[in-house]
Amino acid sequence: MKGYPLQQIFYGAPGTGKSHRIKEIIRENGIDEKKQVIRTTFHPDSDYSTFVGCYKPIMKSVLQTYVVEGNEKPVMADKDNQATKEEIVYDYTPQAFVQAYTKAWTTNKPVILVIEEINRGNCAQIFGDIFQLLDRGDDGVSEYEIKPDKALENYLREYFATFEDVDEQIKSGKIMKLPSNLYIWATMNTSDQSLFPIDSAFKRRWEWKYIKIAWPYKKNEDGSFKTDENGEKVHFNYSIEGDHDWWKFLQQINAIIDKMTNSADKQLGYFFAKAKDGIISYDTFVSKVCFYLWNDIFKTYALDEQQGDLFKFAKKIKDKDENEKEVIGHLSFPEFYDGDGNVVPDVARQFIEHVMAWNTEGKKENS
Repeated sequence: MKGYPLQQIFYGAPGTGKSHRIKEIIRENGIDEKKQVIRTTFHPDSDYSTFVGCYKPIMKSVLQTYVVEGNEKPVMADKDNQATKEEIVYDYTPQAFVQAYTKAWTTNKPVILVIEEINRGNCAQIFGDIFQLLDRGDDGVSEYEIKPDKALENYLREYFATFEDVDEQIKSGKIMKLPSNLYIWATMNTSDQSLFPIDSAFKRRWEWKYIKIAWPYKKNEDGSFKTDENGEKVHFNYSIEGDHDWWKFLQQINAIIDKMTNSADKQLGYFFAKAKDGIISYDTFVSKVCFYLWNDIFKTYALDEQQGDLFKFAKKIKDKDENEKEVIGHLSFPEFYDGDGNVVPDVARQFIEHVMAWNTEGKKENS
């Protein structure tokens, strides 16, 4: 894994492929996903116990005994085997960090702890004293050690007991240091960065890799780029139902978002919506893309000049004489659905057309 930082945060707008990039690096370096990668996701309820470990009640088989005149005797299932029973007992349960830590100290291969959505949890609360271990020396080992609490010390001592090659101080469980083969990589969605702001002391202990919004290229299983008959790299070619080009839509809506918010944080990446056979259905488009736009962008940032052009649609109604006529209505999010809760394709189509007709000067190109 030479050339890759031990601690790195991949950050960017939603849908830019941050988690996918980590998976690519893992595959390209021949890392065994099942044996060498530990994954976890931070959320507002995450804390030290859910990241490191704690005592938890678990079901465990215990040997059955009985007491006769103050002496404990075994209950035999047969002449050779003592009977067991399932009981609820408290035992130390290691979580993602300890799982990765112990695995890394007992192998020479790289071990990667992947933390998805790192900024959705309170990092100071979750890492606790583990924070001190993030300072690494030139050899990749923690410059400063920490002393674990008694429960974790006991667990580590028991876990390492059968491993002969582990450093004696580490094996005793009395101190903890990160080994040089333990990588901690995380993803951060910039549209959610205000949930739990990451302080500068925490930030400086990580390398930061920005994943830009781009029109991605297809890759082969070995990580190489797919090429056409002319040797040119092949782009993904998603489209929205109704033959609307997804990449062109993204370029246009991101320009509008940039004008509204003066920021790239809320913009959409190529993989924001999932395509099936290269097609993003109207159902997916409305439920994911439009819902995000209405709730995270338009209701807070919409500019006055956008109201008339983006947020309108043509609909047919009947007058009192039952004559059908077309009127222009205000496009609110519920208008994408009919009375049965199904997406109205024509409304979705009209919204896409209004977006594509908009220019960044704030006027429709075809008025």
